Amino acid sequence: MNTKKIKVALLGVGTVGTGVYKLIQRRADVMVRTIGAQMEVSKILVHNLNKQREGIDASLLTDNWQEIVNDPEIQIVVEVMGGIEPARTMILEALHAGKHVVTANKDLLAAHGKELLDAAEEKHCDLLFEAAVAGGIPIIRPLKQCLAGNEIDEVIGIVNGTTNYILTKMFEENMSFEEALAKATELGYAEADPTADVEGLDAGRKVAIMASIAFHSRVVFDDVHTEGITKITSDDIAYAKEFDSVIKLLGVAHNTEGGIEVGVYPMLLNKEHPLASVRDSFNAVFVHGDAVDDAMFYGRGAGELPTASAVMGDIIDVARNIEYGCNGRISCTCYRETPIKKFDEIENKFFLRMQVKNQPGVLASIATVFGNHGVSIARVVQKHIKGDQAELVIVTDKVREDYLKNALEQLRDSENIFEISSVIREY
Repeated sequence: MNTKKIKVALLGVGTVGTGVYKLIQRRADVMVRTIGAQMEVSKILVHNLNKQREGIDASLLTDNWQEIVNDPEIQIVVEVMGGIEPARTMILEALHAGKHVVTANKDLLAAHGKELLDAAEEKHCDLLFEAAVAGGIPIIRPLKQCLAGNEIDEVIGIVNGTTNYILTKMFEENMSFEEALAKATELGYAEADPTADVEGLDAGRKVAIMASIAFHSRVVFDDVHTEGITKITSDDIAYAKEFDSVIKLLGVAHNTEGGIEVGVYPMLLNKEHPLASVRDSFNAVFVHGDAVDDAMFYGRGAGELPTASAVMGDIIDVARNIEYGCNGRISCTCYRETPIKKFDEIENKFFLRMQVKNQPGVLASIATVFGNHGVSIARVVQKHIKGDQAELVIVTDKVREDYLKNALEQLRDSENIFEISSVIREY
């Protein structure tokens, strides 16, 4: 039996790092048949050596990065610390030392992916990051390999489990946003500071990574227009049900003749769309290609073992490449320089809910303002009349973002409008 060992170092042993450690131990007896060699965790970098870590061999722990980067026997470095620094510096040093890197760091890749991939290519090293997007769902490898024969023009997805759980509870159990967030926090789906999730920042980083790979052109986090779900109310949910739709926080990326459109925001989604049935903390990514047509990838978007599953898949891939001497065969796939379309120029349909004066001529005056700004009305619903106030719901046809924004600014100054309560895009 082949007794060759491939040595791995873990940078961080939090939730994901612990899951990776467990999987390597769990699969130890089949590694020779899986990759042609044994796999061994030889070092684990931690910040505090004195902290108790149940199930982790304490003799592997170190707080000295140099012990890892300067060890010629360590061939694979697995970064699961998160954050920009010191992860960026350590990954670059590992690559320059000829070590292969697996990372789950979406924040880093969405901001500095080109720098890291260029360093990997220069040294003919692997840099794999399946776990950076959608946890345990395979999507990076399918985009780079399985769907490589396609011209992909659309990638949309539910890529944040916290917000999907919150919206599911609001939709199915009539919870308020605050109640659903409290429940998500209680169950561990939401962090103590949930800003990155509920304001769309986490999803924005993931969409930047997917768009870069799908469209072969660099998209960074700063290119992504992000909006969250904090303004979604029970009234919006009720109208979505009436319209046979759900509301989901979607990451949306389109490759168009005018450039790449990319954003994260809540959208009304018809119940017939496959993404509409994705509930609770599950994630899903929907892809359209010219050859494959529609494809959807669905599963657990986070968690110790689901995310560790994606990391482990990358580790095994790197180990197989080491055994066959073919590392670095798939490097950066961004060979185009497609412009990023200005968000104001993107066209969307909109669901608008506003409180207006309950008197003749108000709807006509609103329609005039919309008409003057190039906004076409597709549907009008009037309900909930209270004295001199009525609630008006308007659904528009596709319209440029800036046209609608200018129209709404004028309407907010109108004496006929008490409040514009909701502005939600419709898929």
